[in-house]
Order: sequence, then structure tokens, then C-alpha cells
Amino acid sequence: MIRALKLEWLKIRNYRTFWILVGMYSIALIIICFGGTFFLEYLKNQGADFDGIDPTILPIYDFPDIWQNITYLATFLKVLIAFIVIISITNDQTYNTLRQNIIDGISKREFILGKLLLIGSLALISTFFLFVSGLINGALYSHVWGASFIFDELEFIFAYWYDIVVFCTLAMLLSLIIKKAGFVIIALTLYTLMFEPIASVTMTEAPFMKEGIWPHIVPFLPIHALNDLIPVPFPKYIFREIEDNIPVSSLIISTAWLGIYLIGIQFILTRRDLKA
Repeated sequence: MIRALKLEWLKIRNYRTFWILVGMYSIALIIICFGGTFFLEYLKNQGADFDGIDPTILPIYDFPDIWQNITYLATFLKVLIAFIVIISITNDQTYNTLRQNIIDGISKREFILGKLLLIGSLALISTFFLFVSGLINGALYSHVWGASFIFDELEFIFAYWYDIVVFCTLAMLLSLIIKKAGFVIIALTLYTLMFEPIASVTMTEAPFMKEGIWPHIVPFLPIHALNDLIPVPFPKYIFREIEDNIPVSSLIISTAWLGIYLIGIQFILTRRDLKA
């Protein structure tokens, strides 16, 4: 395991694009984690009014709500981590690094393990940063304290890590299928932000579909299930009911899709002649 992960690190540590993506992701994550107070102050200065509530008094950094708030926002950045995975895998195919690894004695199973460890490590580092940021913001701004508050709802931290892992595994599968980084990035972005959302709305709102079985299919779509792991938290600040836990159904569906992605990855690498 250590050898597989070390090999992946050696491949990307001197790659400029990797560090650019890491820098972009880090800056965006810092803004999300620490920019909430400044954003609310900006809204107040612009005259924003939430049903008569001063936006600056919204307790977005209060324990334990902070965990759902920051993890929900941070999930929008997972695409940048996916880009790192895509570039890593497509480079292996473009420059024949994968074939050379196989020739040198690295098994296909070890190759898969190395990529999965890379995904898990990137997700873990991001999650740790998010957790520390949450503790810092909570220490500065939370109106409630105590272990029962601080460590409540920490399951959203796990959900954030799992969200990245499943999404990046999908990116890995697409990278093995399409092989070209640019095309994979376009395909993943379009499917995530356009194709599946449009299909979901059509199946639930179109007159000729919403009365049938189609709306019941939507929760089983891969990105929809993944996005539902961390429900939208902010309507609670205008006194609307929200789901403040990880939906078990979404966790099960996302895990099933993860299994499908892994089977697909194993199938492709088993069938592909990498020494040719």
C-alpha cells in the first residue's frame, strides 16, 4: 500500500498543473470556511433583509450547525480534486507510464490501489483542513460550547470525505474510458452540472413524466444521490424545516454506485492489453 501511494506521489509532485489545482482548491476552501462573516456583512451593507432578520446575526458558525454548513458548501469544490485524478490517470495512459509500470512488475491491482489511495488521501487532507477550519470558526463565533455541541453532527465531515471519494472514483472510471484529460473534464462537468440536473427536472416536472415512475427514478441517479448526502442547510435560518442528518437511502445508493465504478475500473483494466 505504501509503495503504491508513494509511486503516485512521485508521479505528480513535480507536475505544475497539480500544484495549480491544489492552490485553486485551497484558496476556494479558505474562502468558504472563513468568508462567511464577511459575506453576511456585505449582504447587510447592500440592504439585504431575510424576513426582517439582520443577516450578520445568523449563527452560521454555531456548533453543531457549522459542520453541515461548511461541508455543504465545500462539496461544490470536489470537481477540482476530480480534475487532479483525471490528469493523473490520463497522463499515465498518454505517456505510457501505466504500461511501463506493468512491465516493471506493478500489477493492475496495485495500480488501482495506488489511484484509490491517492483519491482517499486527497479527500482526507481536504477533510482534515475542513475540520480544523470548523473548529477555529466555531471557537471564534459559536454562541454555544461543550463537547456535546462540538462533536454533534460530525457525520457530515465523514459525508464530505465520502462524497469526494465516490465522485473521484467516477472521474477515474471516465478517465480510463475516454483517456483524454480535456474530454474527460468536459464530460464530467457537463454531466454533473447540466445533463443529470436537466434530466432530473424533466422527470419530476414534465407533464408527460411526473405522473409516472420517472420521479421515483431521480433519487437513484448517481450525482443526485451524492448531492443528497449533505442536505441544503440554509433554509433553517428563515425558519424552514430541513433534514439535518445524512439520508441513509442516499448513502446506500452512493455506495452502490461506488461499487459499480470499481467493477467498471477492474473490468477495463483486466480486458485492456497494457503491454501492447
